[in-house]
Amino acid sequence: MRAIIHVDMDAFFASVEQHDDPALRGRPVMVGGGSHRGVVAAASYEARQYGVRSAMPGVVARRLCPQGVFVKSRFARYREVSAEIFNIFRRHTELVEGLSLDEAFLDVSAAVGPDRGLEQIGRAIKREIGQVCGLTASVGMAHNKLLAKLASDYDKPDGFVLVPFEDTQRFLDPLPIRRLPGIGPRSASKLHDAGIYTAGQLRRTADELLVELFGSQGPELARRAAGIDDRPVKSSRVRRSISQENTFSQDHTTLESLRPVLKAQAGQVAETLTSKGLYARTVTLKLRSSNFSTLTRSSSLPGYTQSAELIGATACQLLESWAEWRSAFAVRLVGVGVSSLDAQPALETILDSSRNEPDF
Repeated sequence: MRAIIHVDMDAFFASVEQHDDPALRGRPVMVGGGSHRGVVAAASYEARQYGVRSAMPGVVARRLCPQGVFVKSRFARYREVSAEIFNIFRRHTELVEGLSLDEAFLDVSAAVGPDRGLEQIGRAIKREIGQVCGLTASVGMAHNKLLAKLASDYDKPDGFVLVPFEDTQRFLDPLPIRRLPGIGPRSASKLHDAGIYTAGQLRRTADELLVELFGSQGPELARRAAGIDDRPVKSSRVRRSISQENTFSQDHTTLESLRPVLKAQAGQVAETLTSKGLYARTVTLKLRSSNFSTLTRSSSLPGYTQSAELIGATACQLLESWAEWRSAFAVRLVGVGVSSLDAQPALETILDSSRNEPDF
């Protein structure tokens, strides 16, 4: 049986804006839509209480919520945060099917074991998103994609819902039919006219009636109401990099405080390389300052490595080279990554920390 997680970030664009600008927290925020003909790209949950929704004309949103704050979209920033979130996903599984910048299915079947169940993995992912990005996510867990998606939407925002296999019908049967994927307003109206209002009623409806209402696709609706979904999580991504990063609650201002963090991150990256049977040739340092500007520095090694010591030493040298030109700095995030990955490099190109030093 599969173990599937669906993660859906809560009001993603607006939440990123509230995270980056503390003055916006707790206030109704609309991303985009500030111009006369603009359209709202996202609304915070505070704004949604006034009826504001994404894709709504800005003039309508302003009328519904005159005290709301309009901010310009920053898609480069949203993509950056999305990359951090997907890096978290891929620390738990390679089977990640991204649906958008802020939503994905994960198949974690291979990670489930006697000491680590689906719920524990879901909690770890939710916790790591909060620690790394300072954002909340709604997480749904089940044995297939349909149920995981419904579970993540069940208790938003900041939801966390597990649907055990044996509780499938107990979870599904009370749901309004509009909650099921593929049932829009028109289909719901037909079902309501036939006296069908819940997933449980739809599940028990005869195929003949559903064919009469919807043609050959009608019985498929009953299958969804029964929680039947055989679709696999599809990931076409070839792993190109491995990284580990930390966001600090207080800015770091000295090399002495950052070096141990880089070495610990290098150890985690090396552990992932080893577990995946991969070797890396390029080491990357990522830094984000207190004003949220982000930079990266990379160095290519003379060969391939899985060595935590070599990766850590290279990252520390990149850090020192960057700091050499600064009289002071304040770092709120630091990360170590590796790329140029190879599962079978030539033996003579494999480095270890005792034989080789990084080539700068």
